[in-house]
Amino acid sequence: MSILSTVLFALGILSLASTAVESEANSPVPISCATRGADFTDETALVECPLDCPLWQFSVFGSGVYASVSSICGSAIHRGVISTAGGPVRIQKLSGQENYLSSYGHGIKSQTLSKWISSFSVSRAQTIPMEVSGQPKATALPNSAKKTVKKNLKKANNGNKDCKVDIAFLLDGSYNIGRRRFNLQKNFISKLALMLGIGPEGPHLGIVQVSENPKTEFFLKNFTQPKDVIFAIKEVAFRGGNTNTGKALRHTAETFFTPENGARRGLPRVAVMFVDGWPSDDIEEAATVSRESGINVFLVSVAKPLPEELGMVQDRGFVQKAVCKDNNSFSYNMPSWFSTTKFVKPLAQRLCAEEQMLCSKSCFNSVNIAFLIDGSSSVGDSNFRLVLDFIANIVDAFDISDIGSKIGAVQFTYDQKKEIGFHDYTTKEDTLAAVRGIRYMSGGTATGEAISYTVSNLYNPLKRGTNRNFIVIITDGQSYDEIQGPAVSAQKEGITVYSVGVAWAPMEDLKAMASEPKELHAFFTKEFTELHQFEQPIIKGICRDFTAPH
Repeated sequence: MSILSTVLFALGILSLASTAVESEANSPVPISCATRGADFTDETALVECPLDCPLWQFSVFGSGVYASVSSICGSAIHRGVISTAGGPVRIQKLSGQENYLSSYGHGIKSQTLSKWISSFSVSRAQTIPMEVSGQPKATALPNSAKKTVKKNLKKANNGNKDCKVDIAFLLDGSYNIGRRRFNLQKNFISKLALMLGIGPEGPHLGIVQVSENPKTEFFLKNFTQPKDVIFAIKEVAFRGGNTNTGKALRHTAETFFTPENGARRGLPRVAVMFVDGWPSDDIEEAATVSRESGINVFLVSVAKPLPEELGMVQDRGFVQKAVCKDNNSFSYNMPSWFSTTKFVKPLAQRLCAEEQMLCSKSCFNSVNIAFLIDGSSSVGDSNFRLVLDFIANIVDAFDISDIGSKIGAVQFTYDQKKEIGFHDYTTKEDTLAAVRGIRYMSGGTATGEAISYTVSNLYNPLKRGTNRNFIVIITDGQSYDEIQGPAVSAQKEGITVYSVGVAWAPMEDLKAMASEPKELHAFFTKEFTELHQFEQPIIKGICRDFTAPH
């Protein structure tokens, strides 16, 4: 080999080696939908986002420049760098800033954030040709490349796995507490968050501030690392106003614990209210809504009213009315906001005691409801559709899952047909579709046999559990068979019976089938178009029966 050939060959080897190293360094690291910018320490990194991340799962703060607690993949979709099909993304670390702006982009609504400690931007990944003129292509080493980049991933704090709860802290931000004690309250909650062991696989928390009007400061999904939670608590600004605790609790029950906001399926939901003094509004109705929604309400009272202040307290029994259960486990008192460290651990232990969460089971997530649908000739197809709409509107109120409420349906004429079994569907969407898809049979009316069939074929195969059992009968006429005996037998099996009659259904038959008290379990209307008026009374009745002694 000549000297010139040797030199050219060596240059080719060097160029090839250089390209291979460059390729290795640029091999994207697979990440999850929830991986955040804060999880990388390098100034720049190349990552691979997965396919079909649910858009509602993303937490994205900012526009163009994103706070480091934002999801990388969510930010990339919001920016238009990738689609929901996933793909490679290059991230660039940036310094922290103030006033991260909200905007809507590609199906994702980013959120505002007043300030954060670090940021990042996202851009399309540039591919590098792996080729040397006159030489074969170099082969990248993706496994070792991934190891190289993965070394720069921070070790995540997974959290206290023995305390898997979703918690809403309701901070007192009223004029009653004032700015100084408000800051002491935030310090206490920060210590409590650390003691709980916040983390992706442990407890998650969010903040709602109580004042004239409630404000959700951040949701369960927004921060799952301790340092991020502590910083977010620190940034909560004092609002002032009246101590409208009832209003804030209702706001929390109705809007906070949703899958879109990070509530996890099957885990206890907890609301911890901090009240400095006493509430300015009524709390009892909001507490009832919370209990019926499966929320375990704790109340931490600080600085109880003095004897001379008792005349100003709207409801002196507000603590007992607010909590999940008045058994001293859900109420906690601290004399003041000073020297509170000794109270942190005992309160954390209560919040982590899942077996004591007596309100986790609610009328919405712990019932089995079987609908008996009259498919006789007198109903007709158009009225049958109205009956299905009526059933669907009731079903829509309940939390249906493999560990939650279950729905069954039997259509009856002289014969019976099991349309939906309790284990056929485990999501609300699928159950509603199945209800609306039931086809009208037409025939006679044998309601008594239908009740017996439902007990034998829906309830008897069902494993005994903690769910309460209900039957809702919808019929438009008189049954050709005996009805009271089968209905009483069902009630003796622990099944509560509701009867809904239309048109020619005799009221005495409806009362014969219904559970006691009859006036609360039997309903009648002349027109199928008027069935909707019974939807809320039946839903509320099921919740009332759920909390009543067996």
